[in-house]
Amino acid sequence: MAAYIHDTQYFSRRTAVLFAIVALHLFIFWALATGLAQRAIEVIAPPIQTEIVQEEQKKLEPPPPPPPEFQKPPVEVPPPDVTIDMPVETTNSTAITNVSSKPQPPAPPRPPSSRTSAHPLKLPNTEDFYPSASSRLGEEGTATVHVCVDPAGKLTGGTPTVAATSGKPRLDEGAVNLAKAGRYAPGTEDGKPVEGCFDFRVKFQLH
Repeated sequence: MAAYIHDTQYFSRRTAVLFAIVALHLFIFWALATGLAQRAIEVIAPPIQTEIVQEEQKKLEPPPPPPPEFQKPPVEVPPPDVTIDMPVETTNSTAITNVSSKPQPPAPPRPPSSRTSAHPLKLPNTEDFYPSASSRLGEEGTATVHVCVDPAGKLTGGTPTVAATSGKPRLDEGAVNLAKAGRYAPGTEDGKPVEGCFDFRVKFQLH
């Protein structure tokens, strides 16, 4: 039959540790109940006090006005005294004066320019421009035609015009047609051809 041997020393150590743990828990519970733990925390780490400091905003004040500008009065400088020595005229003057009172001769007249007027160079036959109706009716007459030509001898200003009528419209028309078919020489001035106008007569007469 087996026998169990109890170690009394081991049992007493376990009992002591157990009692110590229970005593520690009781102490902590008692400290929490009485506020001892809160006091210890306050002693170790005092509470942080915060103060809210409101900064006063500085009011924006306008800048001070600039100092007034003082205008310096203009300094007037008196003009210097200038003395001008005027030369004195003497009676013995050596200046040359024009005492000539002779009249100037007039300018010679310009020589007259040599000018010739335009004129017919070649005119067609009057019978070629005789109106047939006037020929049958026996109409006769003389018409004066006004013609203008350029330096090349060509007609200018459009159709020649009747300067003096013959009394028969058909004869006047025949005279204008004859003037249009003619050849002319231009007028000249100092040997150079120029534009010019002239009149000439166209006579219609039955044979």
